[in-house]
Amino acid sequence: MEKGIQGLKNKTKEAISSKYLVVILLTSLFFLLFSSSPAHCLTLPTFQVGFENTEDPSKVATVLEVILLLTILSVAPAILLMTTSFTRLIVVFGFLRQAIGTQQMPPNQVLIGLALFLTFFIMYPVWNEANVNSIQPYLRDEISLKTALDRVQKPIREFMFRQTREADLKLFTNMAGITNPNTKDDIPTFVLIPAYMISELKTAFEIGFVLYIPFLIIDMVVASVLLSMGMMMLPPVLISLPFKLLLFVLVDGWHLLIGSLVKSFF
Repeated sequence: MEKGIQGLKNKTKEAISSKYLVVILLTSLFFLLFSSSPAHCLTLPTFQVGFENTEDPSKVATVLEVILLLTILSVAPAILLMTTSFTRLIVVFGFLRQAIGTQQMPPNQVLIGLALFLTFFIMYPVWNEANVNSIQPYLRDEISLKTALDRVQKPIREFMFRQTREADLKLFTNMAGITNPNTKDDIPTFVLIPAYMISELKTAFEIGFVLYIPFLIIDMVVASVLLSMGMMMLPPVLISLPFKLLLFVLVDGWHLLIGSLVKSFF
């Protein structure tokens, strides 16, 4: 019995040794083949970035246009936040969720997606005007890049001017050193954008305050009832949450809220 076990161990060691030997031979053959092969047989991809001298101004202009396009794409999220209706929408939705007390319902992804598509809906007339008057003529080589940029700003600036308060415009024009602007064209875009942003935040906070009132009344009523019944250890939010959800559903809250928000931009 012991001899049989010993023989089996010896065979196993021989098999393992033979496997190691095969692996070593294959590895040695691999390195010999590749070390002896000519350099042109081993082709690896490379990436190079450099500058070349040119006497053609059109090539320089094309490069500058590409750089400008990449810059615009990199700051596109910030442009979407600063110059559209997205800010007011997402802030109001956040206030609504806090007022109802549903914590993470609806989720952030749902609220951001809803605000984003509502932004597309609200801003479509503005973007369509910019596309028709500036982008399409530029693509047809009918106008220059500078003219296209001037035209594309016009409908966006008009939209922002309609939503911006005069007090906010005056604040930033004074800080920028612009005294007594006669027309809207005298106010540069870098002054208009921050004024538009704080105006949007003020409007969103006002709407959020109005949203809080009915839900706050429900919380106060439920808290008073629980206190009168001696249930001081029971959280009022736990009891008021179903009533707030019921109220929001019965009055068709999403229909009223979305309709009011969209109409506030027109």
